[in-house]
Amino acid sequence: MAEPPTPLARPLHAALAGALVFVTSGAVLVLEILATRLLAPYVGLSLETYTAIIGVVLAGISVGTWAGGRLADVRDPRRTLGPLVAAGGLLALAALPVVRSLGTFAVDGSPPALVLLTALSFFPAAAVLSAVAPTVVKLQLASLKETGRVVGRLSALGTAGAIFGTFATGFVLVSALPTTPTVVALGLALVALGVGLTATLRRGSAGWLLAAAVGGLAISGLGAAAPSPCQTESAYFCARVEQDRTRPSARILLLDTLWHAYVDLEDPSYLGLEYTPLVADVVATVRPPGVPIDALHVGGGGFTLPRYLAATRPGSRSLVLELDPEVVRLARERLGLRPGPGLEVRIGDARVGLHTQPPRSRDLVIGDAYGSLAVPWHLTTREYLEEIERTLRPEGVYVLNLLDYPPLGFVRAEAATLARVFKHTALLAPPKRVAGVEGGNFVLAASNRPLDLRAIRRRIDKRGDGEIVVAGSNYASFSAGAPELTDEYAPVDQLLTRGPGI
Repeated sequence: MAEPPTPLARPLHAALAGALVFVTSGAVLVLEILATRLLAPYVGLSLETYTAIIGVVLAGISVGTWAGGRLADVRDPRRTLGPLVAAGGLLALAALPVVRSLGTFAVDGSPPALVLLTALSFFPAAAVLSAVAPTVVKLQLASLKETGRVVGRLSALGTAGAIFGTFATGFVLVSALPTTPTVVALGLALVALGVGLTATLRRGSAGWLLAAAVGGLAISGLGAAAPSPCQTESAYFCARVEQDRTRPSARILLLDTLWHAYVDLEDPSYLGLEYTPLVADVVATVRPPGVPIDALHVGGGGFTLPRYLAATRPGSRSLVLELDPEVVRLARERLGLRPGPGLEVRIGDARVGLHTQPPRSRDLVIGDAYGSLAVPWHLTTREYLEEIERTLRPEGVYVLNLLDYPPLGFVRAEAATLARVFKHTALLAPPKRVAGVEGGNFVLAASNRPLDLRAIRRRIDKRGDGEIVVAGSNYASFSAGAPELTDEYAPVDQLLTRGPGI
């Protein structure tokens, strides 16, 4: 005997049902990836940022799927489907003003503040959009005999939509379009889809449709008008260049939340950030004074150090490995970068670019690449340092800038790892920083020939900045007990302690 139809047995067309689940599931993943770009200017882009976003969006999917299923059992899905899609679009639009109005309150980057900001911004949209799938399932189930086929098909389409949203955003949208218009377009498209569904399924909901349309336009206008801290937005950073008010010819490059470079357009020998003179102190001991240097720079930023090397060691050749093409473009337009025979720039991941370097081809390697607060983990490991060692000539030097705060877990681990690859190592920093009383930038130097520590100390003393050079047994004591960083184990984001106000 055939099972009698249920009161809700007026399913949507199968193609429309599948498309709705595909689109709304994809929209959730588009928002998840764009969340990294929206949050980065305020909290940086670290493992903690990714963890908060993934966890919050998964929570939204879980709660939304559960609540949507319950709602579908107590309310006619034909009356709720359109409003759910439209509400999801409105909440996606609302993420823009929420992030930009509340982002400054989460600048300490603490996990609770980060999770709260992420939840307020992206949980509502993820939850409401995830409620669409069980609503559509309810509409499609005309018979219990069809449960497995219907649920399986729609679940597969939802997963396919999520995959498509991930690939389309990561490989196309982020690199092709700014974040704000992408979010606005997504939100308005969802609102329009929801309004259309409501008009078709509910019939005669003119007041609600008008309210949804007006709300979508109002929120999108508010989101687009909310001030963005970015002058240039790339796939990796929110970037801007500011003038130093105390030095008219100087410019400061900010990427997300941090100063990344200080460039004097008229005097490339001027080093404005506190760690750069320490790097220059080490560079001065590479080859005799005045002799050109073959240098490899891991990270370009404002290209301060390549310009400094060209100015102070005429005839030197620098190759810069920079991940972000937008940073290079910004440096060309605003920071005086002029590539030429002595300065070559290659776009791409430095770890990959390092593999292409001939053995024993460089006198100097400078590591100054950052992702948010930390050196990217894959540029800290023993395997990476072994590639650096392979690239350096027998008397070559590797000098690295990194940031850490007490209890100095990251810098101690990197110091220990360097000592396992190179025969001679040293740490340069203010005394209070070395003692773990305060945090900031540390400069590490390594070579297979003895470092000219006396010359480095003389330069520091001449400047009178008060930094110290830690080497030998003191270096060993500083790094004692710290873990070695490897490609299998490099918890850089966890080892790095965030300082006050970061």
